[in-house]
Amino acid sequence: MSKIFDLGLVFSQIPQILEYLPVTLELAIISYAVSLVFGLIIALIKINKTPVFTQIANVFISVIRGTPIIVQLYVVYFGIPLILKAINLKLGTNLNVNGIPSIIYAFVALAINESAFNAEIIRGALSSVKEGQIEAGHALGMSTWQVLYRIVIPEALVVAFPSLINSFIGLIKGTSLAFTCSVVEMTAQAKILGGRNFRYFEAYCSLAIIYWLITVILEQIAKRVEQKMAIPDDAPEIKKIEERA
Repeated sequence: MSKIFDLGLVFSQIPQILEYLPVTLELAIISYAVSLVFGLIIALIKINKTPVFTQIANVFISVIRGTPIIVQLYVVYFGIPLILKAINLKLGTNLNVNGIPSIIYAFVALAINESAFNAEIIRGALSSVKEGQIEAGHALGMSTWQVLYRIVIPEALVVAFPSLINSFIGLIKGTSLAFTCSVVEMTAQAKILGGRNFRYFEAYCSLAIIYWLITVILEQIAKRVEQKMAIPDDAPEIKKIEERA
């Protein structure tokens, strides 16, 4: 009679699942880097209240944040080939619809999803920088880029960092849905292992342990970085400013 639960199998399957950790990290890191760029652009559009683009940005954020990521993955996975086929018919081109690697669809969907959330995080962080500090930078003869680089970004980064790390951790867990785009990453591998002996429970327990450990490691790294970035309350510069005030 087979065991109801095989604890040994849980730990023995971890190395086999970890073989696909590079795929998970690749999905998360590249998608997140792209999402930060798009998130910054959207945040700047909203802060500057650019006509038309602000309305487009608001609709984009509302749609992306209001729909499940798994639905977005399916829309991208089935939608991009349809768009390419339409382009082929319209323009008479010969774009290879079937030649696109499945992981590209996952990259696109995950980056789009994260950009909507990161845009709000970045917008809030940039808005937290006091106008007086920016004006003081200009009064000292700094250019717009110098003010941005020396004043705005450092202060905004301190505010945004905890939320951005939480967002990145969420994205790593979100890559578990990339199997919907036929991408074999850790979750897909766990599903394959479970199908070999029908021990799905043990396979997913192994997967849960890995995701949990990744999250714990990232949280510890984030705490250390946050401590390095924090400005001490007794900093000499702050005391001088307080005394002048």
